[in-house]
Amino acid sequence: MECCRRATPGTPFLFLAFLLLSSRTARSEEDRDGLWDAWGPWSECSRTCGGGASYSLRRCLSSKSCEGRNIRYRTCSNVDCPPEAGDFRAQQCSAHNDVKHHGQFYEWLPVSNDPDNPCSLKCQAKGIALVVELAPKVLDGTRCYTESLDMCISGLCQIVGCDHQLGSTVKEDNCGVCNGDGSTCRLVRGQYKSQLSATKLDDNVVAIPYGSRHVRLVLKGPDHLYLETKTLQGAKGENSLSSTGTFLVGNSSVDFQKFPDKEVLRMAGPLTADFIVKIRNVGPTDSTVQFIFYQPIIHRWRETDFFPCSATCGGGYQLTSAECYDLRSNRVVADQYCHYYPENVKPKPKLQECNLDPCPASDGYKQIMPYDLYHPLPRWEATPWTACSSSCGGGVQSRAVSCVEEDIQGHVTSVEEWKCMYTPKMPIVQPCNIFDCPKWLAQEWSPCTVTCGQGLRYRVVLCIDHRGVHTGGCSSKTKPHIKEECIIPTPCYKPKEKLPVEAKLPWYKQAQELEEGAVVSEEPSFIPEAWSACTVTCGMGTQVRIVRCQVLLSFSQSVADLPVDECEGPKPASQRACYAGPCNGEIPELNPEEADGLLGGLQDFDELYDWEYEGFTKCSESCGGGVQEAVVSCLNKQTREPADESLCVTSRRPPQLLKSCSLDPCPARWEIGKWSACSATCGVGLQSRDIFCSHLLSREMNETVILADELCHQPKPSTVQACNRFNCPPAWYPAQWQPCSRTCGGGIQKREVLCKQRMADGSFLELLETFCSAPKLVSQQACKKDDCPSEWLLSGWTECSTSCGEGTQTRSAICRKVLKTGLSTIVNSTLCPPLPFSSSIRPCMLASCAGPGRLSTKHNPHIAAIRKIYIQTRPQRKLHFVVGGFAYLLPKTSVLLRCPTRRFRKPLITWEKDGQHLISSAHVTVAPFGYLKIHRLKPSDAGIYSCSAGPIREQFVIKLIGGNQKLRPLSLRSEEEAVTVRKLSSNEALQAHKHQNGIFSNGSKAEKRGLTLDPGSRYDDIVSRLLEQGGWPGELIASWEVQDSTERNTSSEEDQNAEQALLHLPFTMVTEQKRLDDILRNLSQQPEELRDIYSKHLVAQLAQEIFRSHLEPQEDELLKPSERRISPVAISPHKHVSGFSSSLRTTSSGEARGSSHRPHRKPAILRKISAAQQLSASEVVTHLGQTVALASGTLSVLLHCEAVGNPRPTISWVRNGEEVQFNDRILLQPDDSLQILAPVEADVGFYTCNATNALGHDSVSIAVTLAGKPLVKTSRSTVINTEEPAITVDIGSTIKTVRGVNVTINCQVAGVPEAEVTWFRNKSNPASPHHLHEGSLLLTNVSSSDQGLYSCRAANLHGELTENSQLLILDPPQVPTQLEDIRALLSATGPNLPSVLTSPLGTQLVLDPGNSALLSCPIKGHPAPNITWFHDGQPIATATGLTHRILAAGQILQVANLSGGSQGEFSCLAQNEAGMLVQKASLVIQDYWWSVDTLVTCSASCGHRGVQQPRLRCLLNNTEVSPTHCAGKARPAVQPVACNRRDCPSRWMVTSWSACTRSCGGGVQTRRVTCQKLKASGVSTPVSNDMCTLFAKRPVDTQACNQQLCVEWAFSSWGQCNGPCIGPHLAVQHRQVFCQTRDGITLPLEQCSTLPRPVSTQNCWSEVCSVHWRVSLWTLCTATCGNYGFQSRRVECVHARTSKAVPEHLCSWGPRPANWQRCNITPCENMECRDTTRYCEKVKQLKLCQLSQFKSRCCGTCGKV
Repeated sequence: MECCRRATPGTPFLFLAFLLLSSRTARSEEDRDGLWDAWGPWSECSRTCGGGASYSLRRCLSSKSCEGRNIRYRTCSNVDCPPEAGDFRAQQCSAHNDVKHHGQFYEWLPVSNDPDNPCSLKCQAKGIALVVELAPKVLDGTRCYTESLDMCISGLCQIVGCDHQLGSTVKEDNCGVCNGDGSTCRLVRGQYKSQLSATKLDDNVVAIPYGSRHVRLVLKGPDHLYLETKTLQGAKGENSLSSTGTFLVGNSSVDFQKFPDKEVLRMAGPLTADFIVKIRNVGPTDSTVQFIFYQPIIHRWRETDFFPCSATCGGGYQLTSAECYDLRSNRVVADQYCHYYPENVKPKPKLQECNLDPCPASDGYKQIMPYDLYHPLPRWEATPWTACSSSCGGGVQSRAVSCVEEDIQGHVTSVEEWKCMYTPKMPIVQPCNIFDCPKWLAQEWSPCTVTCGQGLRYRVVLCIDHRGVHTGGCSSKTKPHIKEECIIPTPCYKPKEKLPVEAKLPWYKQAQELEEGAVVSEEPSFIPEAWSACTVTCGMGTQVRIVRCQVLLSFSQSVADLPVDECEGPKPASQRACYAGPCNGEIPELNPEEADGLLGGLQDFDELYDWEYEGFTKCSESCGGGVQEAVVSCLNKQTREPADESLCVTSRRPPQLLKSCSLDPCPARWEIGKWSACSATCGVGLQSRDIFCSHLLSREMNETVILADELCHQPKPSTVQACNRFNCPPAWYPAQWQPCSRTCGGGIQKREVLCKQRMADGSFLELLETFCSAPKLVSQQACKKDDCPSEWLLSGWTECSTSCGEGTQTRSAICRKVLKTGLSTIVNSTLCPPLPFSSSIRPCMLASCAGPGRLSTKHNPHIAAIRKIYIQTRPQRKLHFVVGGFAYLLPKTSVLLRCPTRRFRKPLITWEKDGQHLISSAHVTVAPFGYLKIHRLKPSDAGIYSCSAGPIREQFVIKLIGGNQKLRPLSLRSEEEAVTVRKLSSNEALQAHKHQNGIFSNGSKAEKRGLTLDPGSRYDDIVSRLLEQGGWPGELIASWEVQDSTERNTSSEEDQNAEQALLHLPFTMVTEQKRLDDILRNLSQQPEELRDIYSKHLVAQLAQEIFRSHLEPQEDELLKPSERRISPVAISPHKHVSGFSSSLRTTSSGEARGSSHRPHRKPAILRKISAAQQLSASEVVTHLGQTVALASGTLSVLLHCEAVGNPRPTISWVRNGEEVQFNDRILLQPDDSLQILAPVEADVGFYTCNATNALGHDSVSIAVTLAGKPLVKTSRSTVINTEEPAITVDIGSTIKTVRGVNVTINCQVAGVPEAEVTWFRNKSNPASPHHLHEGSLLLTNVSSSDQGLYSCRAANLHGELTENSQLLILDPPQVPTQLEDIRALLSATGPNLPSVLTSPLGTQLVLDPGNSALLSCPIKGHPAPNITWFHDGQPIATATGLTHRILAAGQILQVANLSGGSQGEFSCLAQNEAGMLVQKASLVIQDYWWSVDTLVTCSASCGHRGVQQPRLRCLLNNTEVSPTHCAGKARPAVQPVACNRRDCPSRWMVTSWSACTRSCGGGVQTRRVTCQKLKASGVSTPVSNDMCTLFAKRPVDTQACNQQLCVEWAFSSWGQCNGPCIGPHLAVQHRQVFCQTRDGITLPLEQCSTLPRPVSTQNCWSEVCSVHWRVSLWTLCTATCGNYGFQSRRVECVHARTSKAVPEHLCSWGPRPANWQRCNITPCENMECRDTTRYCEKVKQLKLCQLSQFKSRCCGTCGKV
């Protein structure tokens, strides 16, 4: 059957549906025919994730064949696979990786989306183009195509919908919702056009939010797209999209295609981060970006749960509401977020009945009325607004809003507010009358009515409301006055008036009219009407008006007339005089009375023009004190009109007049400072200024008060503004330096330097580098230019040393140091940290070696383990153990654990702790010979230690004992402590050193009953009980009792015996593991209730056995303390000498008597061999050469030192190499003896008595030990020997010596009993050189093989002590014999630089000026010598004018830019502790110069033009170099020399070829050939041709030319004018252009490329292109207000003549008009129209909206179209 492919329109759908059987399909006809059995169970899914297939089978019950299929399929495991699962098809391909294909293995990769057979397993070999079908069909459940859910089942591609069902055609909508309607997202489409600017480097194109899908952007133009991302967690990222491909940006797949003229970006989504698409300006022209994507609606309405029921019983109802929910943050947000999306429709509240149970107080029955059309939802109701609190200036009014409910009878009752919360609550307070109140406005003052003396001035005062209209309502009490006196300082020449004159026209008239223009108010007042016209046209006349008493009735807003006596105040005049100007240009004659009454006292008319003050200028300030200047004008005295100033007498001009004004303090206002300089010169910068609130008291006194900002009522001006908002020129912008590529040894750090342009909006536009004219900043620099610390470079492991059984593997280690130049150099191994032995050798195990016929076990390894248990009771410095046991130890104890093996090499032993491999460290030392040392135990050291010898393994368990009280050493450290111990009874002393708790620090208490499961803790319970109960046997405690001397009055001898008994308490209790196993077995067999009693009894018995076994050797002493005294013992190390001391003493006394006559002698100290004298039980007196063992009862030690010599020796005391500091406890007696009172542990050591006089010195030591413990005399000095043939040192010293020297290391020990001395080398290898007396070690003729750590171990019954000395062999600096390494280092440092090796005798290197050179100092020695460089005897660091670098730890000196000052001798001084070596090298700089060489070859062999030019050469060391090196040198003057001036032999002379006779197709050209002879004078004469024939053949005089074909461009006639329309009536027509010969033979176009080619396309007139866009009228707007109204129109391409529609592509030459636009974008008025019942949808369906009762209740639904 043919494979099912993707459905196409031509696919027979019925046949496809027949094949795609699914578990969800209905039973078909073939199921109902009765011939089939029932379907069987579903099989197991073919996949566990990612979508697989399962099948079900059925049988045909008929003997004939049944119609239909016997198998059906369904999908399963429709869950996403984890990311690490990989592609299912790729897994099937990779399964063939281990199967050979044509004899070869390949790594197979899947080949997907095969259009021919998508369900076959085709794979491609990695790295090559080999594609093979490895299987005819893939496994069921494999995707047919990578971007589809269709899956392969039984080799056929089956359709799968987004619901993961076979045969389903359900698809995801654009929002990614399966079978969705697209309502959860919105389409975003737009276009961005870049603005080309030299300063704007980049810009934001569009922000695409999280979750968007189907993103597609197309950039057309030279610019470049790139992405920025920000995840929901705040992580930011960026991708530059530098090349075509598919990238993973922010866990979102991005497909990017880059073409020469455009870029295409696709993202299927959903996006896992917020993406910002940016554009980088890189081209000279603008670019456009078209984008489209589906943006998820992240704020959705979500229905809430039902509110509480309106009634607790008897039936109520409850409502739901809706809340705005943020899908990204999973939280509820404000409703306006959901209103932002028009697609969001807020769900209507739901209502349901609740609490239907009858109320207990009722009769048990309550009828629940159903909700119907007449039962509306609860709603908000509001009372009318109250009156405004103020008639102007801003007030408030309020109302009450409550939630009400209307029952079916129409009764309205108040209910709880939550029932109405499904709609917003109406406001309860609102502002009102917010306009300003009317206020008085005073105009400017008029000029003074007189020009001299005292007069009057007037002004107009108006009542202005908030609209600027002259109205009433202003308080008369605050009205400014309209008239005031004024004084003119000019004296009057003819004083005629004594009283102020009234205002003259027109000021008086204007002030009077405006002032009297009163407005009717609620108070009775006189209201005058307008003045009538003047009764005359010239001269003096009268005006009249009507004045009424009126009042404003507020309730009716009407005006009523009142009697005159109802109005208070004077009644305004109803008649006045008027002057209409002169009649016939004459001045009327008036008597003074008329003049005063009508004109207000006009002056005489004898002078027509005069100066007068016409008021003042506007005040210079509005507050705080300003100035007004009087305005002086030349006026016509009759008409009062301004005249030219020339008509007035200049000398009579009045003086300047100033007056103060606006003297009130200024209100608080903002004082504004100047703008600061712009922060940026381009792009967009910022300017700031200081602004503060101030109060100006007086401008004259400059008094200003700074106030708080709140006191300035005006809005505060901005303190910041943008500036320089224009594009910057392109410039380089560096990013931050990246971290250095290396931490040391010279690395590289990089940074990104981009050419960007800062745009006027502050953004950056990224440009091509060619746009930035300045040099580019460095993007890479060196860093971490320090030498790295030395480190080990390990090679690979070698093969196992054996072919079977156990063997070893080794690897070599080189100490390497990476220099600051980045080069590596091999250094001395001492410069590297110690390398653990296990790092260079390890065991290896192969198959066991078998003998002939059977396996061999004869040579298997064996570990000699000891099965014991150790319990430490008192602190000790170090304990030795053998593996196989358990140890319960105190902290700070050092442990040496041995793993004794047989038939196994000890270096191959490996150690583990708790299953982890152990390596040496500062705390734990793994010795190469089966030892493990732990320094000072700490809690982390507790655990199970295992040693492995091949397959054999043994363990040792270490646990630490902790608790509130820990045992302390019994060695008493002070006299006070000694006294304290003597006062304690034995029980108290034991109790002070006993553990009370027995808690192990590495674990909890073991259970008292039963056995623990942990094998390492099975003895914890018994040991804990032993430590808790003590387990001390009674008879032993009695023998250790020490009674107080004050109570028992016993002798000091008994005290000493008791103290000595304390010393015999065991340090460590030891028992066999078998003994504890027996106890555990015994306990396990006891009843539960008796187990605790038996446990105490068995533990006590165990303690008695342990202590008896420890005390058996000393039982006699403990049981019979009176028979023997225990005191410190002095032991002489020279037991074979006797009687020596007495003879010396006799000689000494004799010398003392005759010292004045005896000869001079070197000092000699007397050595006493006898036992120490005991003056008392607690005082010890001894001589030098002996050993003192301190005990707990020792109160004094006296050390005698007797010396002989002449002159008398001076005695001094030294302890452990340091001078003894005397104090009140350590005393120097008069006989030079040393006395130590109340000795403590710190006094232990070797005391040396030094006797010195002028002839020499002598010294003898005595050892003071603690309880007989071993003591070693040590020295901490460092001995360096480079000359002596033999040296002797004490142990503990560091010896540095040259080869061939005899070295003696003294190890003087002391102890009671005498300590045994054992020597080791490197802590584990027993040393095998010669041993001398007293334990000294002699090393003869030392070499590098003797170098190492030598240890002296002193041990006796009381302990052991180990001291070490390090022997280092020094090699003085010397020249190595092999120089390959230093030459390789030179080559690596400077491959092309000249180099020279220094030598003790000196070397030389000749160099060019300006070059660089490398000087190497080859040296070897141990330790590595320190190298110092010198130039001409001066340190290189102080040399001036020398550019140099020291490389490779001083071995290489690089000298750069060599000049004359650089030459000279360079030397390197190599020195170490063994000596020094100086090597030298000289640099010689040779300069360039010109050299005049021999003459060059003559320029001619004959004739008159031959010359020889002297040759100039540029030389360096007599070697010719490029003349450019001598460019700066003066050239020597040279003159050419004539040569070969003789007649030439006859020769052929030819002219130039003539022009070709044809330009193509073959022509001919000629020239003239003659035989001539050139004379030495330069004259050429013709001769016979025969003369030339003798020397050469005659040249040809004719040749063919222009042989190429004659070609031309030919073309056909123009074709029809039917190309694409490019304009009105314009199309394109074409013709063919081809290349041919003149004979008509067609040739390739390249043959005619040199000829101008005719055009093949031209514009033409076409009737078809007589088209244009035609638009219809706009439709009505879809909304009358708001933000979402739009209207459309029809746009079509029509023919100009026929007006018929034609295809739109014909009009594509012109822009297509828009076919829709937004409209009525105005705010909607707040008109509430909403449903008040939930049955409005039914009302609309029943067409009841026409009824008023339904229309009002269902306003929202009935209003919908």
